[in-house]
Amino acid sequence: MIDAQMDLTHSIIEYRRHLKRRNFSTHTLINYMSSIKLFIMWLKVPVQEVTFNHVSAYIDHLLDKRMHPQSINSNLYRIRGFYDFLHYEKGMPIKNPVRERCGLRLPKPLPKCLRNRDVDKFFDIIHKVRDFAMFKIMLRCGLRLDETANLTKGAVDLEQQQLIVFNGKGKKDRVAYISNDAKAALVRYLKKRSSSRYKKIFLVEKGTHKGKPISVHGIKKRMEYYAKKSGVKLSCHHLRHTMATQMLNADTDLVTIQTLLGHSRITTTERYSKVHNAKAKRDYFRAMHFIAEKPDHKSRSTSGYRNFFTKERRDQVSRNFGMMDIDT
Repeated sequence: MIDAQMDLTHSIIEYRRHLKRRNFSTHTLINYMSSIKLFIMWLKVPVQEVTFNHVSAYIDHLLDKRMHPQSINSNLYRIRGFYDFLHYEKGMPIKNPVRERCGLRLPKPLPKCLRNRDVDKFFDIIHKVRDFAMFKIMLRCGLRLDETANLTKGAVDLEQQQLIVFNGKGKKDRVAYISNDAKAALVRYLKKRSSSRYKKIFLVEKGTHKGKPISVHGIKKRMEYYAKKSGVKLSCHHLRHTMATQMLNADTDLVTIQTLLGHSRITTTERYSKVHNAKAKRDYFRAMHFIAEKPDHKSRSTSGYRNFFTKERRDQVSRNFGMMDIDT
């Protein structure tokens, strides 16, 4: 029993090293290890004896705990990866109990974006220079929450009005551009920003952590404060969704939006075209106008036809071709 536990512990440690060699982020490693730990702690049989029935029972267990379906699917994906490692890398003669596509069906909600008046309402109540610049950058550059927290002075080129996102989602770098109003807000903040040895732009301005980089949690708390104060229901990610939707409504190409947001697949970006596509709206009302006008057009055309082919003209045509009068 002790040997089996030691072997399992050794396998988990090796799996963690395997993921680290694949250059997974620290956050991803923690999530993987947590999912595997919770699953093993729940099991009442050895790992190598787990069947699909056990996995199904585990899904029910997670549902009873009111875990979100997306989180359940993520757990199943990580557990399946662990069993693949045991089979292909460790050579253990076991069948993966987590079948492909055994996850829960997920709803496909549309991205939530803000109306223009809500954007104005939100920014109108922000009087703190740092916070105004921080959220304006998120809105205009489409930055994620952690990308904003990790933004450094060296990554920003105000003269060229662009910035570089280093180690974004999937450890990918990308270039984002800074609009005129975002640039003005950032310049205003940098003039008031206290001198600090830290390279990150946005710093804590009071308390025991004054002068240190603001954390992801800190930015979230500021967003919650302003959302409540303005009466606008939003999160940091809503600003990113809003940027994408606004660009789409300005007839920006989907591939351009995909590049700016750092999406791996164009299908992710295409979701925004279902939210509020101004072009689709224009096409719809243009078509409806044509359809609504068509009966009148047809009526006028028929009337013109009858006015042209009068009784006298039909008689004349009949005489010319040696035909009898054709009654219409």
